[in-house]
Amino acid sequence: MNVLYFLVPLALLLAAAGVWAFIWSVRNGQFEDVETPAMRLLFDDESTSDDSNVS
Repeated sequence: MNVLYFLVPLALLLAAAGVWAFIWSVRNGQFEDVETPAMRLLFDDESTSDDSNVS
C-alpha cells in the first residue's frame, strides 16, 4: 500500500509531461503537414554523380 504513495504521483507527473510535450509540439508546428512526408517516400530521388560510382 505504501508503494501507491510513490506510484500515483509518478504517474501524474508522467501524464503531465506527456500533455506538455503534446502542447509544445502543436505550438511549434510539428503537426502542420502530415501528408507530405508520406508522399516523399513515393518519389525517386534524383541520382547524383556519387551514386553512379557505386558497384
